[in-house]
Amino acid sequence: MNKKPIIIDTDPGIDDAVALAIALFSEELDVRLITTVNGNVSLEKVTYNMLRLLKFFDKEIPVAKGASTPLIVDPVDASDIHGETGMDGYNFEEPDESLLLDEHAVNAMYKEIMSSKEKITLLPIGPLTNIALLFKLYPEVKENIAEIILMGGSTGRGNASVMAEFNIYADPEAAKIVFSSGLPIVMAGLDVGMKALVYPEDSEVLKGMNDTGNMIYHLFKKYRGGSFNSGLKMYDSCAVAYLLKPDLFTTVDTYVDVELNGGLTKGATIVDLKGYMKQESNVKVCVDINAPAFKKWLMENLRKCK
Repeated sequence: MNKKPIIIDTDPGIDDAVALAIALFSEELDVRLITTVNGNVSLEKVTYNMLRLLKFFDKEIPVAKGASTPLIVDPVDASDIHGETGMDGYNFEEPDESLLLDEHAVNAMYKEIMSSKEKITLLPIGPLTNIALLFKLYPEVKENIAEIILMGGSTGRGNASVMAEFNIYADPEAAKIVFSSGLPIVMAGLDVGMKALVYPEDSEVLKGMNDTGNMIYHLFKKYRGGSFNSGLKMYDSCAVAYLLKPDLFTTVDTYVDVELNGGLTKGATIVDLKGYMKQESNVKVCVDINAPAFKKWLMENLRKCK
């Protein structure tokens, strides 16, 4: 089977850890490179978390550190959701620092994309700073990118402000650059992430499933993306799910832009579902998810991990 080559751009993050587990153990994906970006917590912390996860998973994949701040706006974080370290709740071993490349994520992505014989899929599950910088510095990479499947945005209300989802709110200027890139884009945002729930009985199954399930269970005890008792939201896993099993989702091809100047709406994704703006579609937006089938898929794939 030909594996699909991908680059994951991430800011681990508890729900990132779940998405990464599935992607790294998938027999359908060839994870060529992992890049880190300031987001859920600082760049240093998310990079340390990524390296700890690779050590835990016994995977040797190069990691490149990316942007430590957004393009223009002041940094925000989500330590209130993921804990002070970004992955509170589990005692990881110290990581293998040799996997960390001595070059910026943008340059590492450029080299990997341009040297690949097959088009690369980008899977950003954090703020889009690194991807925007890549397109601005090396626009020629677009010719060798198959598509972008991202976790971010919303057709309605937000989770970082009234109208803005966290990954877009954290760097709206970067998101605008990516959405206007002209590349095929899939947006898996809050509309599906808020329905992609793991319940207490699922967490109990995870606890005894395998080493990965046990690790995730302990992270979930600290995760505030929803409630451990009423359901934890698997936002980032939705992007991986679309990549591997797109029929879980209902999608709409439409025009999406990002609000940069609204005093109350900065970082909001403007999803033109009714065509008011008379623009050509630039994004495939996930508007609904088969939640029971998603949960079944999630558990089956976590069972494949170590």
